Amino acid sequence: MSSFISAGTPTKETPEPCIENNGFWPDIQPSDFRERHRLDGTITSARIEGALLAAIATVNRTLRHWQQAKVDAGYPTMDSLPIPLWQAPEVFRGLYLRAVFSMAHASLIERYADYDATNSGRDRGERLTDPAASYRRDATWAISEIEGRPHSTVELI
Repeated sequence: MSSFISAGTPTKETPEPCIENNGFWPDIQPSDFRERHRLDGTITSARIEGALLAAIATVNRTLRHWQQAKVDAGYPTMDSLPIPLWQAPEVFRGLYLRAVFSMAHASLIERYADYDATNSGRDRGERLTDPAASYRRDATWAISEIEGRPHSTVELI
């Protein structure tokens, strides 16, 4: 007689090194990303690091003009920025991490959809397109919030 005993989903026990940022924005801790986005040890550290590095590059490039304006105004780091009265104390940190983590998660979803080329794999990949787009939207909205812009732009034709 044989039986199936689930061993559960692997957890990530080995600490992952912090990813250094550009000095203005906070460094990124991969374990924070894993915890906030409920990503376990089935995703390798190398994939997590690659996704986070690409996301940092994208978000930093998008915010480069905003960041430069703040540095020119005398705020050398994100932590030195004045917080608007109506916002929570860690608003810029939270929005930045949301942008980076959401962009990285979208990238991971898109990459994991390519493992199975069967019909079921293609169907699963098509279903995963929507969550990836949702994560990218979350990242875009967080960037808009940092810059003080509305979430969408509407023009009359």
